[in-house]
Amino acid sequence: MLNISLRQMRTLIAIQKHGKISAAARALGLTSPAVTLQLQQLEQELGCQLFLRTKSGSQPTEIGEIAIQTAHRLINELTSFQETVQAHKGVSAGTIRLGVVSTGKYFAPRVIAAFTAVHPGISMTLVAANRSEIIQKLHDHEIDVALMGRPPTTFKVHATLFGDHPLVFIANPDHPLVGKLDVTKEELAEQKFIVRERGSGTRSSFEFFMSDTVNGLSAVPTEMDSNETIKQAVIAGLGIAFISGHTIEQECQSGKIAILDAVETPIRRQWFSIRHASRTSTPALQALDDFLRHRGPSLLPVLSKPYPAMSSSVCDDQGPYHPD
Repeated sequence: MLNISLRQMRTLIAIQKHGKISAAARALGLTSPAVTLQLQQLEQELGCQLFLRTKSGSQPTEIGEIAIQTAHRLINELTSFQETVQAHKGVSAGTIRLGVVSTGKYFAPRVIAAFTAVHPGISMTLVAANRSEIIQKLHDHEIDVALMGRPPTTFKVHATLFGDHPLVFIANPDHPLVGKLDVTKEELAEQKFIVRERGSGTRSSFEFFMSDTVNGLSAVPTEMDSNETIKQAVIAGLGIAFISGHTIEQECQSGKIAILDAVETPIRRQWFSIRHASRTSTPALQALDDFLRHRGPSLLPVLSKPYPAMSSSVCDDQGPYHPD
């Protein structure tokens, strides 16, 4: 049997995360020689080189990548076991590393506040990023749970549905299409658009939705890297945008942004709580799943009129969509 310690596993993860021995040493509270020794001992035990030393830092080899994934799984399993023992002893405690796609940051703090009020012994950390980054973090076991749209298909996951998610077209209230009924895709295609960056779920969904217009978009869209920047651009009259209804609650209430009555909208999608299939469920994770199933819909932002309230029984599947 391999003679590998948890300290070596944590060292491995730290080197991969920080890229350099010196940075990993600072994060671990050790000296660089101590971290180097831990790595050398591990490589000697395995008989394989785990990192390539380059001028830019330490890059994992193929077997190094496998070792890092194994280290994450081992530490997660031990954490799960510890929390299960605590629950068995009647101690309601644990830690959840929560990741959310960019759109989710508009309601994630609300979810965390409500959840920890019910489960004060469970601590939570929050990471927000675009869909591709959150999927990678989930794959690499850097987060325990991800809140996003359609689950990833590149690896096995457990997914819990907890609410509906509307996507809409928005404009400055003075835009000529505001107030017009049944705006067609062809009318939309004539407008100046502001869109998210490539790799964003909203961008992918927008492109899919507009893909069947006869002549395509009349102008090249302006690309921006956040929902907040897009909203400010729309308010300034720079164009219209396709965006999550959960990101515009305050702007609609204050009259700064208007929702267009476009055909086939709002597009109705769903929110999922997603866990890597290899991540053993803990009492804390199970508590979060149960909480989201029962309380999740009531914690989501409300879509302003002219659209009706979203019902959890409604889910239109109109092609690939991943809210971000």
